[in-house]
Amino acid sequence: MAAAAFSSSAALRPCLAPLRRWRALSCPAPRSASGSPRSAASDEATVISGTKLAKEVLKEVQRDVESWISFGNKRPHLTVVLVGDNPASHIYVRNKVKAAAAVGISSEIILKPEDISQEELLDMTLKLNKDPSVSGVLVQLPLPDHIDERTVCNAIAPEKDVDGFHIINIGRLCLDQPSIIPATAAAVWEIIKRTGIQTFGKNVVVAGRSKNVGMPISMLLHTDGEHERPGGDATVTITHRYTPKEQLKIHTQLADIVIVAAGIPKLITTDMVKEGAAVIDVGINHIHDPLTGKTKLVGDVDFEVEYTEQPRLLKLMQTCLEEHHSYCINGLCAFHSELRKPICKCRKLKSPYKVCTGETAL
Repeated sequence: MAAAAFSSSAALRPCLAPLRRWRALSCPAPRSASGSPRSAASDEATVISGTKLAKEVLKEVQRDVESWISFGNKRPHLTVVLVGDNPASHIYVRNKVKAAAAVGISSEIILKPEDISQEELLDMTLKLNKDPSVSGVLVQLPLPDHIDERTVCNAIAPEKDVDGFHIINIGRLCLDQPSIIPATAAAVWEIIKRTGIQTFGKNVVVAGRSKNVGMPISMLLHTDGEHERPGGDATVTITHRYTPKEQLKIHTQLADIVIVAAGIPKLITTDMVKEGAAVIDVGINHIHDPLTGKTKLVGDVDFEVEYTEQPRLLKLMQTCLEEHHSYCINGLCAFHSELRKPICKCRKLKSPYKVCTGETAL
């Protein structure tokens, strides 16, 4: 019955379009997207700011919302259910609500205690499904151990499933049919399309096999570009944390595109990427910074290399300006590349190059 009720028109009904485009912008933007990260023998890397692209899409979504309302339709409304006191979850939810407000989508947060029963959470979900004033429902993950996440995700009405985790949405994605796509995968796909990175006939390595990130990214990239939900027509290899490093290197050195979402710091290094390849890093890791003694956010890609007396390589460093999820190249933050001047406090090497320590002047 649920499958029959979830028609293609329901999946694509106009009032959900702003919500679908908004979802990818409410999560941290991929910190590193390079149109041509280079090998150690090359001259430079072109860095693409995921945050800058997100701002562009936010403006487009805002126009979509205003247009939708101007035709007499109700304002899209998002309901977020937040269980427990996980600090990271609270930060993510605040970002989502903030992003919704920025584009004109109304929202609310329903806070529930850590010890809420699964039955009570499912009953709440059912009520939200039936509430005509609610356009989309999002239950923030992870949930407490006594609650089965898959059961809760499948309890959300597929047409209101903002995360795209319902089994029907995942199934439609795998069948190349229109569906609500998980946000991180949608963001990667958006970066690839907007920056003109070619996927047709290309070799792609996706490092990471999670059902919410690695799997949907792989599905989007390898499927037929002429199907109902067009794919990237790429040849995709999926690796994961148990792929031996020497085997991983063989795959990545052949790849035209490397997408990293394994949750392993410094998993991909410069020598593993061929010249001209595109690299998108969506890994999220919190590690101890020996320079500051604090915890910092880094991805899975590490392009740090040793300099020679005559350096020819732009050195792609670790996360700088963490609130922008950006990187520095020779002291110039990629997020602020349009400033054409360094804004980071950098230490000088013997070479004419600078290396960002992660401290900013802002």
